[in-house]
Amino acid sequence: MKTVANKFASPTFPGDAATMPNAERRTPKELRKSKSEPNPPRPAPISIFGFRVSGFGFLQVPPRCAFTLIELLTVIAIIGVIAALILPVAGAVKKHQYLYNTQAEMEKVATAIDRYKAAYGFYPPSPTNPPTLVNQLYYELVGTTNNNNVFYQTLDGSAQINASDVPTAFPGVGGFVNCSKSASSEDASAARNFLPDLKPKQIWIGYTNNGAKVGVNLLIGSVGGPDPTYQPLGPGTQNLNPWRYNSSSPTNNPGSYDLWIQLSIGGKTNLICNWTKQVQVNSPLP
Repeated sequence: MKTVANKFASPTFPGDAATMPNAERRTPKELRKSKSEPNPPRPAPISIFGFRVSGFGFLQVPPRCAFTLIELLTVIAIIGVIAALILPVAGAVKKHQYLYNTQAEMEKVATAIDRYKAAYGFYPPSPTNPPTLVNQLYYELVGTTNNNNVFYQTLDGSAQINASDVPTAFPGVGGFVNCSKSASSEDASAARNFLPDLKPKQIWIGYTNNGAKVGVNLLIGSVGGPDPTYQPLGPGTQNLNPWRYNSSSPTNNPGSYDLWIQLSIGGKTNLICNWTKQVQVNSPLP
């Protein structure tokens, strides 16, 4: 007997539960559980001709790692503008530092000179006809010992000069006042070091002047010229810029002493002295 299809039955479609095999049919509980499970891992990308292809077939173009010519020129122009703004400021800061350091050193030397006067009643002597560039101020302020009138030695033992070389190195000077003499002498006294904190850059060791057999030490500015071309003591004396000192015939501080130094910065001279607090630019030397 033939089975007659019910023409009033609901139509079915592929994927409906009624048309799916029993193994593929899921209960509502199983469907909720499948949704809570984590997604399967993505396939690892592969590389084809230098391009990365994702596991889903999408082409991944590598990021651009080079600059265009316009970009490079723009960056160079910006750097040039910044340099033009910074360099003048840096030069001004450096000049200020030179002047500040030198003024601070002058204050220390001036304080040592005042202490010397308080101890001896007069200022450290200077050459009577001053070639102010070369003077005995270093020896007077650090103190010396007289070894049987043969040679003078500084109290710290760092330098010595033959007694016979003193008048040659320092015209008109026969010896040093701040000097420890032998105990047998009538005017026996103990020398004192009025500049105990001198830095190595503030001393020039072994400058030979006027044919002296042994070089002499000079008090100098620690910043040097600072222009390399500024060499007040002649060629070959780069960074040798001594303190000028005159107590025998001072013109700016009568009855006292003149102390000064000249710096050359950027081709301009800068006079730092003890008769004015203002730095004198392109001013003639006293």
